[in-house]
Amino acid sequence: MSEAQDKPAILAAPEPASGFRHWMARNAWRLVLLFAGVLLPLAGFVALADEVHEFESFHFDAPLLWQMHGLHSPWLDRFFVLLSRLGYEWFLIPADVLIVAALLGYRRWREATFVAVSFLGSALLNMGSKRFFQRDRPSLWESIAPESTFSFPSGHAMGSMTLAATLVLLAWNTRWRWPVLVLAPAFSLLVSVSRVYLGVHYPSDILAGWCAALVWVVGCYLVMFSRRHPWRRRDSPPSTASEASTQGE
Repeated sequence: MSEAQDKPAILAAPEPASGFRHWMARNAWRLVLLFAGVLLPLAGFVALADEVHEFESFHFDAPLLWQMHGLHSPWLDRFFVLLSRLGYEWFLIPADVLIVAALLGYRRWREATFVAVSFLGSALLNMGSKRFFQRDRPSLWESIAPESTFSFPSGHAMGSMTLAATLVLLAWNTRWRWPVLVLAPAFSLLVSVSRVYLGVHYPSDILAGWCAALVWVVGCYLVMFSRRHPWRRRDSPPSTASEASTQGE
């Protein structure tokens, strides 16, 4: 009789495979973000930084700079100078401040903290990296918008990608996902291209800025939203099964 009673208990025990599938379903989005948003960009930044640290040049830098310079025209000059300024002092910095202020006004403390840490941390990392690598600006021609600071990584590329990545992550589970997914990276791309067109950054500076921004922003997101997606309050019912299981841990 005791053996018969033991059999249902044995059959009811969870199988390792089902436990693994449950864990994967609960953590798949984290793993994708970790790999695509942190590990891959980190590997890219390390590869670029190693070459710059060894004072090596990239074979694609000069040809791409000359190709962009070949597109020179008065109206493109004005357009890219405007984009360059929008990508930092005229739009990027005011937008960062306004986003944080708006989130604080709506009492979205986690979201506001995430945005503030992303922007401030990205700026500090960029300044520290420039001082560490001390890469000189390109000097293939006289730029119409010269810069006097170091070149690697690009602050405009890093700042605009920080804004784009932050907005995409915050908007992902909202109705604004697709407009933000199209417009925010497009803005970062145009700002970054403007820096190459103006001859104040190597393309490798741009790539490094993008990679560094993604590593920092996605890393912050994974830490700060490890249990709840943005816009979910602690006492709100979970919107997905994976979020429900995560909160139940």
